[in-house]
Amino acid sequence: MTQLTQQATWQALAQHSKTLPHMRELFSNDPKRFDNMSAKACGLLLDYSKNRASNETLSLLFKLAKESQLESKIKAMFAGDIINNTEQRAVLHTALRAPAEQVINLDGNNIVAEVQQTLAKMGEFVNSVTSGDWLGYTGKTITDVVSIGIGGSFLGPKIVSQALRPYWTGKLNCHFVANVDGTSITEKLKNLDPQTTLFVMSSKSFGTQETLTNTLTAKEWFFKQGAAQADVAKHFVAVSSNVEKATEFGIDANNIFPMWDWVGGRYSLWSAIGLPIALLIGMDNFRELLAGAHAMDEHFANTPLENNMPVIMGLFSLWYGNFFNAQSHVVLTYDHYLRGLPAYFQQLDMESNGKGVTLNGTDVDYSTGPIIWGGEGTNGQHAYHQLLHQGTALVPADFIMPLNSHNPVGEHHVQLASNCFGQTQALMQGRTYDEALAELSHSKLDDEQKQLIAKHKVMPGNKPSNTILMDKLTPTTLGSLIALYEHRTFVQGAIWQINSFDQWGVELGKLLGNDVLDRLTADKQANELDSSSNSLINLFRQGKI
Repeated sequence: MTQLTQQATWQALAQHSKTLPHMRELFSNDPKRFDNMSAKACGLLLDYSKNRASNETLSLLFKLAKESQLESKIKAMFAGDIINNTEQRAVLHTALRAPAEQVINLDGNNIVAEVQQTLAKMGEFVNSVTSGDWLGYTGKTITDVVSIGIGGSFLGPKIVSQALRPYWTGKLNCHFVANVDGTSITEKLKNLDPQTTLFVMSSKSFGTQETLTNTLTAKEWFFKQGAAQADVAKHFVAVSSNVEKATEFGIDANNIFPMWDWVGGRYSLWSAIGLPIALLIGMDNFRELLAGAHAMDEHFANTPLENNMPVIMGLFSLWYGNFFNAQSHVVLTYDHYLRGLPAYFQQLDMESNGKGVTLNGTDVDYSTGPIIWGGEGTNGQHAYHQLLHQGTALVPADFIMPLNSHNPVGEHHVQLASNCFGQTQALMQGRTYDEALAELSHSKLDDEQKQLIAKHKVMPGNKPSNTILMDKLTPTTLGSLIALYEHRTFVQGAIWQINSFDQWGVELGKLLGNDVLDRLTADKQANELDSSSNSLINLFRQGKI
């Protein structure tokens, strides 16, 4: 057993998990349960009352957090300590949204000053493009931006841009490319004019395989349309730390925006990786996005654990994963603009906490990161909600909804809210056999049929959920929401004693993929790998099965 599972508090939680009454009873016994189990911060309200938890549950969870030195670990992250121990790096994405007057020293440098310089450079660039001052090689203004990246360099900018569609200035269109499948970039380029298209290439090394391949394809397309090497500087910019490679490609050194080792890809949208966001919504709104995230940073760093929203959410995720065998967690967004958030949180959580050893290399004997999935309400209610209500797996859920819509059409939003709140209620209370039978009392079915149908209509309830509300979806509230989930992820990893900031599981696939690439393009048949890999490579070379 690991040190964590040997703790008396862990053992107490395991025993306590078997004694909790149904949530119906918890609500019945505490008329003020919502008041006692909800929190407000940074423009968000978190209702965590519909969880399998009593005051004793929360007391034990907070005790576990304190025994795990969560508070000191939070301070260590904000201070720039080397908490990414396998790569010997600080973890300072919070510095990307720190105010200009704040000082965060790393290796003798105030990195906040560096961040502010980059933001100023971004502002000048954004203003130049959106004002029409930036001209393409034929003297035309830019109308379309193609953002090329992978992982966090792709998903963050895409999802945030999609979420903030009401704040687009209308001066540019943006197209996101990540997949190395040639169809992806081909379809994006089909209807674009090279004379009015700007490419933003995001790769720290300027050598990420998928990103570089897509960028080279874009460059080839650019040349085929009549442009020359000298024109590259007017249509390609880069977010990269490899200035040499970027300039060799033809990008003007003035149009290369920095990246830092102390920012992981999945935490990087707040940096120059967010350049596509800023181009679409303007620099003022981009700074509001940063301000919302910073507000949540302040809340996380300075609020006692008992009232700390990321801590509460992180502890509940650990509670269900480790003591109720919940293997997944669903994120349900009741706002069309937020439909991409489940995929973003999926990468954030699963790439961070999908780990099997502790910081010191000991194999864990407890569940770590859950499978994160989800979708848009109300669509999911007619699909996978069936499993949430009556399936045998316990799937904790997060419901996210703004109280006010950007598009208040007729009764749409009130119906959306009724579905959102109704689903959380149904998951919590369920339906008993007697209730189902009573509902069928006036039907024309005979008694035997009523009893049968009643059994099929039973829903056990006691299915946990959080509800997160905001007045309206704005750059500020979105920044707070994303930072909330970033810190929730940190809380879990800190208690599980794992490194939430490396991703070695990604590296092996890359390494073997490069080896397979060499074999796919070799002159001879593959015969040195396992029989499956050899056969698949040879079939690909033949081009038929």
